[in-house]
Amino acid sequence: MTKWNEALADIAAGARRIAPLIVAVIPIGMVYGAVAATKGLSPLETVLMSALVFAGGSQFVALDIWTHPASWVSLGFAALLVNVRHVLMSASLGTKLQAFSGPQKVFSMLFLADEIWAMSEFRARETVLKPLWYLGLVLPFYSAWVLSGLAGSLLGAFIGDPALIGLDFAFPAVFIVLVTGFWKGSETGLVLLASATCALTVHHFVPGVWYIAAGALGGLVVAALIGGESEEVPA
Repeated sequence: MTKWNEALADIAAGARRIAPLIVAVIPIGMVYGAVAATKGLSPLETVLMSALVFAGGSQFVALDIWTHPASWVSLGFAALLVNVRHVLMSASLGTKLQAFSGPQKVFSMLFLADEIWAMSEFRARETVLKPLWYLGLVLPFYSAWVLSGLAGSLLGAFIGDPALIGLDFAFPAVFIVLVTGFWKGSETGLVLLASATCALTVHHFVPGVWYIAAGALGGLVVAALIGGESEEVPA
């Protein structure tokens, strides 16, 4: 097999791995586009947000607090708060990019998404994570997100309220699938319980999107405590 064929095989393998999640993310992108249309964003503005921000959670939060004129400080801070989890995700994935050059590592982090991170972590458990395989994840997933947002924007008037036809559940459904892939028994359950408890508590008492950071912090603390206990081996 030539190097060109090997490269195509790596890209195709990555694309096959991400394909089921692409099917799941398309309705989410369409919901985003439909909501953006109701907020007065043009199809071009909708596409540019998807292409430049490329962060579903942040985009939905930004639309939720969107005003005319838009408060760029509030929007930027909300997006930063929602995406603070990417610091932990990139720190985890960064230890598995030995086959990546410096520029390739930067590229990989620019296009990091929850689904791409999860598939990369699964792959790293099986074999060495290669740049072209990662590219196979990014290209179709990124394209699907941008194009589905455009479709949702153009069809927004026909879709109406996404909640009425159940499309609003597509977003949490994807995360449920990702979580089940990382399930390790009761320890994972405790981390999820701590994260959910912290998030729900803060959401009830504190306005804004602080509950996202609280949930991440609560889960992280419990995961660290459980990890520390598991490392203590009796002499």
